[in-house]
Amino acid sequence: MTREDMYVRIYKALAHPIRIKIVRMLREGPLCVCTLNESVEFSQSNLSQHLKILKDAGILKTEKDGMRILYSIKDDEFKNMLDITEKIIINEITMMSSNFKVEV
Repeated sequence: MTREDMYVRIYKALAHPIRIKIVRMLREGPLCVCTLNESVEFSQSNLSQHLKILKDAGILKTEKDGMRILYSIKDDEFKNMLDITEKIIINEITMMSSNFKVEV
């Protein structure tokens, strides 16, 4: 696998609103599927598919906690990537709103 393929794998995994929501939730710490399932609009099987995509892309990791499997972000650099993306979005929103000022 080339470096470019690895970029594509990561960005493709993040290119879905539900997967972004999952990763943002996990930014605060590990969660089990049952907790994640309360916050998404999909069935547990659909949620599991999204989690598998994120895990296969190297974004998430799992660990067993008794009967539960906890999902968490594998590398803090992904958290940094989310922070940078959030700043870009805020800057974009700020620029867009300043372009729509109403003159009186």
